[in-house]
Amino acid sequence: MSPIDIKPEKLAEEVADYSHKLQAGVERLFNVGEVESGVSPREVIYQEDKLTLYRYLPVPPVEEPVNKAPLLIVYALVNRPYMTDIQEDRSTIKSLLAAGQTVYLIDWGYPDSTDRLLTLDDYVNGYIDRCVDQVCQRHGVDRLNLLGICQGGALSLCYTALHQDKIRNLITMVTPVDFQTPDNMLSAWVQHLDVDLLVDAQGNIPGEFLNWTFLALKPFSLGGQKYVHLLDSLDDDERAKNFMRMEKWIFDSPDQAGETFRQFIKQFYQQNALINDAVDLGGQRVRLKQITCPVLNIYGEQDHLVPPAASKALKGRTATRDYTEVAFPGGHIGVYVSGKAQALIPPTIGDWLDQR
Repeated sequence: MSPIDIKPEKLAEEVADYSHKLQAGVERLFNVGEVESGVSPREVIYQEDKLTLYRYLPVPPVEEPVNKAPLLIVYALVNRPYMTDIQEDRSTIKSLLAAGQTVYLIDWGYPDSTDRLLTLDDYVNGYIDRCVDQVCQRHGVDRLNLLGICQGGALSLCYTALHQDKIRNLITMVTPVDFQTPDNMLSAWVQHLDVDLLVDAQGNIPGEFLNWTFLALKPFSLGGQKYVHLLDSLDDDERAKNFMRMEKWIFDSPDQAGETFRQFIKQFYQQNALINDAVDLGGQRVRLKQITCPVLNIYGEQDHLVPPAASKALKGRTATRDYTEVAFPGGHIGVYVSGKAQALIPPTIGDWLDQR
């Protein structure tokens, strides 16, 4: 192998160019201005404890929704739901509105020490149920459409199984159903976690702890690599702001109510109770066969947090005669924010709901 021929003057020139580019990029980041947490106009419909229920306002040219049946989005308890509305040209919310849907969303807020004893039953049969009632009463209907995202999808499956009479159609997006597939690295990590010791010692589980756990699943691409690539994005104000939006969301991690975290890890991950019809919510057994409404299940083919097999396990587990699967050629975050997702996912959801 011949030695690499690097002339000292060429090396010095490249280092100087890199330093200049880095300095200009840092200055651009410092001057990027305020980074929004969601971009679509909305109004507060209902509030309870830390929870806020929003309705998103129609966007021109769609002045009135085509589909009069309201759509309620249930996001995960981890991270913040403005990922669904991260920027103007990367907003699942905006695209659903453009598809003629009436969109509501539950924002879980930031639990504190007063919430440490909240249970899964409180979230599913309490908060979600009262939000469903608020939306239904507002529209004068008995049932609505439910869209559950990630962990919110698991909670939505539980809710629909226990309250099928209130749900017209169910959509699950990047939602785990089988929590113990062989390729689920996160599940493998928590199988032997002493969750009782963790919760008893911590009370609520710090959001930072969970965030760094998720980042550690892909340390190279989610750590060093993205910051190396960042330098190529810092010559443009909008691209720099888009990067800061994502960084803000990634590190905006609410603490988790301790008792809910304990129950979710034990029942869903360690016992795989959802797929085995063994989830217990306040003495009520969750059985997926209790779900009879149409189901649309959307999964990411390159999802590292919820592997495809974990989501596809839903097929045949419910009692619906109307089950549809949609594979998205991307990952867990790309399903909300990529240009490819905006062209595929919200129109698919809109068409599917309109047909029903």
